[in-house]
Amino acid sequence: MSADDTQRIEDWLAKLSIQQRYSDHTIAAYRHDLHALQACFADTPLDALQEHQIRQAIGQLHARGQQARSLARTLSAWRSYFEWRAPDAQLSRNPAQGVRAPRIPHSLPKALSVDQAQALLDRTQLPPAQTPVEKRDMAMFELLYACGLRVSELVGLDCQPLRQGGYQSHSWIDLQENEVIVRGKGSKTRAVPMGHLAHQALQAWLDVRSEFLPAQPDADTQAALFLGTRRHQRITPRVVQLQLQSLAQAAGLPLHVHPHSLRHSFASHLLQSAQDLRAVQELLGHANIATTQIYTRLDFQHLAASYDQAHPRAKRKKT
Repeated sequence: MSADDTQRIEDWLAKLSIQQRYSDHTIAAYRHDLHALQACFADTPLDALQEHQIRQAIGQLHARGQQARSLARTLSAWRSYFEWRAPDAQLSRNPAQGVRAPRIPHSLPKALSVDQAQALLDRTQLPPAQTPVEKRDMAMFELLYACGLRVSELVGLDCQPLRQGGYQSHSWIDLQENEVIVRGKGSKTRAVPMGHLAHQALQAWLDVRSEFLPAQPDADTQAALFLGTRRHQRITPRVVQLQLQSLAQAAGLPLHVHPHSLRHSFASHLLQSAQDLRAVQELLGHANIATTQIYTRLDFQHLAASYDQAHPRAKRKKT
């Protein structure tokens, strides 16, 4: 591997991390993707790669068993890197731009039913949230479901807009306006309204948040809406995932609940009620409405199940 290429990759990843606030998980995945490309052409600098070599690299990864969804992410990382590199390297075109990954098979997202979401967030089988950790967790989960946030967007939220030294907020809550300002994928900013239950849960958390702050917090910790208990810094997606799964088990839900399950639930429940695909697209921050349309299929399955149960001639009686 070229040391120069490796250093350029790290420079690009540092830009994504610091300026665009990409999650540690995404940075690690992109690093892996770029190193995989280096390994395919160990004797060729990345700046010299051509489109046919990018196709060849994708073919090699596919032959090794990498799935279509993973290949699509890999190509996205390569395109973004070459787009960043093009001006300095004087590339005539992005060699990954015209390459497409194998078609991703459509799969329906796993959403909770309305009753399951209510049981989880109302803690119907548990006492009300009392401890600071419980209040923090309920505020996080209410926001995930009320606003349809990605977990990376949730952990990136600040208490309010802050510009201090080299730090500048990109996402924050506005309790006065009952909305969340969030910068999502592609650095696109959107405003999402929050309901009164999410507002109440956030207020309960903010009342005790100071207990999680270290004596001398840095700017990121001072700004962060949600803090961890171990390092007393901005909470990580992994902690959110573990805390949510723990609550789901305690609440007696018979399924694995991931933070993205609440985002899927937000979308499918809105569509069941409002039937406004464009509005859901805006709230989710999808660049392409085709991404949102998968929830219409989920909604159809919900309606079809209701039809099978309710319509007297939906199923032929067994003899």
